Amino acid sequence: MRIGLAGVGRIGAFHAETLTGLDFVDELVVTDALPEAARRVADRLGVAFAESPEELLASGVDAFVIATATPGHSPLLRLGVEAGVPTFCEKPVASTLEETLSLAKLVDGSEVPVHIGFQRRFDLGYQRARQAVADGELGFVHTVRANTHDQAPPHAAYIPTSGGLFRDCSIHDFDIIRFVTGREVVSVFATGANKGAPFFAAAGDVDTAAAVLTLDDGTLVTATATRYNGGGHDVRMEVFGSDGTIGVGYDQSLAVSSAEAGGDLTTGPRHWSFMERFLPAYRTELTAFADVARGRRPSPCTVVDAMQAFRIAEACELSRHEGRVVRLDEIPSA
Repeated sequence: MRIGLAGVGRIGAFHAETLTGLDFVDELVVTDALPEAARRVADRLGVAFAESPEELLASGVDAFVIATATPGHSPLLRLGVEAGVPTFCEKPVASTLEETLSLAKLVDGSEVPVHIGFQRRFDLGYQRARQAVADGELGFVHTVRANTHDQAPPHAAYIPTSGGLFRDCSIHDFDIIRFVTGREVVSVFATGANKGAPFFAAAGDVDTAAAVLTLDDGTLVTATATRYNGGGHDVRMEVFGSDGTIGVGYDQSLAVSSAEAGGDLTTGPRHWSFMERFLPAYRTELTAFADVARGRRPSPCTVVDAMQAFRIAEACELSRHEGRVVRLDEIPSA
């Protein structure tokens, strides 16, 4: 397959390297809003270069991967769909809920396959937890705990365009909560705080946040996020049921030290970034996208899925600002 990729920043360059190592990729073409950056990546990886996304799409690629900063997702997704090219887009699909809803309508009215990048759906641990819930192995599920704790904050320039901690970081938890439980969120109560660098507050954001979500079957979920977890990149989920409990992220890389004598069972090394933590999942995700592009399977993560996760993030932001429980039916869905 001939794959086009737009965006060669942190995640884009990572995807480019990942794609060059996958068997189905015959040729990779990269582009970026900063052409010199795309040229450097193309030269380093020995792949092709295009001056613009329009040039890339016109060159006859079989599939299109969007890995730019968030503001670039929506216009590029529109370009891909309008060009009739199967498109993979990193989350979120847009910076605003209004544009996300518009894109959902666009894709729904098109036959172009679109796959949104929520890589945790392809992590073996989360898939095992989903199966345990679906099979009734845990009995009835009553509580879920989910967390995304970054080892260190991103650069200050990233924050104003990130959408905020709930939309940028916790949105992964919101998606995987839906994926694992098979349920929808009906209400949220969220809060946040700042103890770190002042650039978070300056952008109207927080560096640490927590939310309590209620699912449509009464299950209670806690979701926490922070930009400051010096012990390592820590992403986990625990699903508690009447007959048992299952945990995701409990292996030798666990970024937690036990306070109990003889209780520290992790041998390391710990993960220091989401790219390291989820590298196998990213490879599987992009391989799945190739199957989507070739018509071998439907999209495993649609724009509607992305919209639902974004709506939960929107509800959390509203709850944080207004200090109240927010029902999801207050957040537009069409």
